[in-house]
Amino acid sequence: MNAPIMPHPVAGTEFRLEAHQDDIPTGQTLLKVDNVSLSFGGVKAIREVSFDIRKGEIRAIIGPNGAGKTSMLNVINGFYTPQQGTITYRGVPRRAMRSTQAARQGISRTFQNIALFKGMSTLDNIMTGRITLQKRNLFWQALWHGPAQAEEIEHRLAVEHIIDFLEIAHIRKTPVGRLPYGLQKRVELGRALAAEPALLLLDEPMAGMNLEEKEDMSRFILDVNNQFGTTIALIEHDMGVVMDISDRIVVLDYGRKIGDGKPAEIAADQAVIDAYLGVPHHD
Repeated sequence: MNAPIMPHPVAGTEFRLEAHQDDIPTGQTLLKVDNVSLSFGGVKAIREVSFDIRKGEIRAIIGPNGAGKTSMLNVINGFYTPQQGTITYRGVPRRAMRSTQAARQGISRTFQNIALFKGMSTLDNIMTGRITLQKRNLFWQALWHGPAQAEEIEHRLAVEHIIDFLEIAHIRKTPVGRLPYGLQKRVELGRALAAEPALLLLDEPMAGMNLEEKEDMSRFILDVNNQFGTTIALIEHDMGVVMDISDRIVVLDYGRKIGDGKPAEIAADQAVIDAYLGVPHHD
């Protein structure tokens, strides 16, 4: 991908992802990873890694296969509990937090392997992302009356905005199992956005896509960041994409951090080149 990827105009700009707004200024630390280590038996997946994610940025996490990237996302969203270190989110440090708690506090994610309900429509899949924002209990939802009905309409309106934003209105009623891979990835992004996250974690959002699909997904990621101000941390192997859309990059290798900086700094970092980018060093 040679040309820089520019965000495209977004229809319906009145829509905002506001459920998890806070008072942290843009550019200040939203989440800090401090000296985190994670092991599975005798295998050390993450080794004393520290870095931060600033509000409003796109923060890439890169590295070879087995570097610990997905494990790091799993620590951030509470799926794994590290044996050492802390995660500080919105100024509150913690070692352990259930993934459901993370979701309710505004951390949403997509997965390396698509995790959608294949028999459900695009619209219904994206609606599942609103679960953490629902206020009415099961009794009112079963009656679908009064406050529950009003809340349902509100959630469906938000989902329709997301469908328009992602340009997938033509597949809104299509079971996602019938969709091509690239569109399934877009639906999964829609479901993550439906939770109105403050921090969006994307695990290889371009995996398995052709060039055109990658360009589309890159633009949507930029739009989410620019239009909604959503902070994004992403794992991605396509270095063209990473260099084009990221504000800062952290590099892992065998569970250790070996680089951290802006794209130009990472591209010139010899330790990163030797370990990951694959360009031989000549003295």
